Amino acid sequence: MTGGATTGDVASVPVVVTAGETMGAFAAVAPGAVMRGQQFRVGVAGSESNVAIVLARLGVATRWVGCVGDDGVGAMILRELRTERVDVRARTLSSHQTGVMVKSRPSSSHWSVSYHRRESAGAQLSAADLSSDALAGATVLHLTGITLALGPIARSAVFDAVRRAKAAGILVSFDVNHRRALWSDEEASRVLADLVPSVDVLFAGLDEARLLASSGGPREIAQAIGELGPREVVLKMGAAGSGTWTASGGYIEQGAHPVSVVDPVGAGDAFVAGYLAELVAGGSVVERLALGARLGERAVSTIGDWEGAPTRAELQVKRVDEVAR
Repeated sequence: MTGGATTGDVASVPVVVTAGETMGAFAAVAPGAVMRGQQFRVGVAGSESNVAIVLARLGVATRWVGCVGDDGVGAMILRELRTERVDVRARTLSSHQTGVMVKSRPSSSHWSVSYHRRESAGAQLSAADLSSDALAGATVLHLTGITLALGPIARSAVFDAVRRAKAAGILVSFDVNHRRALWSDEEASRVLADLVPSVDVLFAGLDEARLLASSGGPREIAQAIGELGPREVVLKMGAAGSGTWTASGGYIEQGAHPVSVVDPVGAGDAFVAGYLAELVAGGSVVERLALGARLGERAVSTIGDWEGAPTRAELQVKRVDEVAR
């Protein structure tokens, strides 16, 4: 069977639609070399679904579009996303297995991540999956460079979805999320150059941004990318903070607060979700960067890609506690 069943939920009209590969995540419970008898925690991981879950916890209606295998890991992914109140539009394939990532801990302060996704179900995401119906009613479509790198079928789906979104007046959000294990810098630069002029809000780490503009500091790089087409360019710079360039407001930076890093995976996705949550709420660039930073800091200080993400109410309680101190 080369096709598969499509499942969906009846939910409110989504504000943000995401699409991409979601995998099963197996994370070591304790530091040490991988060996027989070591315990692993089973979960769900994927950049686009991470963003969808964090947004949903913040009260933003979200939809995730993707493909999973007809296997236990795929069933777990769909179940977890629905539990997190994400509207799911998924195609289940009996011909491909769900991808898996393994997070080991060689030491208490270091994580090592490996991916097992060759010809996975997630890479079969197609233009038909991201039909006009899947995008209906959305304010924002959020995609990443990971999907571009998965193969020709998924890459075509991204370009087609962006075209549909632009025609429907939907804002296009795109995170470069460069994965060198999937494609080279040269191929990524070439494909991104074709897509970026159609993007409205572009997110990138500083090294990733240099795939599009190689000279200058953060301000100059962000402006150079903005001149290619995006109306906003957001740089994620880890401990150095973050910054946004807009044509109307120039470049604004947000510093990072010192935080104890427990698990760094998922911090960038949490930042993106915070930024988009304030964007759809009408918040200023300063407010978007501030919430993105708070969620990124929260992500690195907790185990898991998204498990530590707070609700709006929890954020408010934490803010009151900080003021009280």
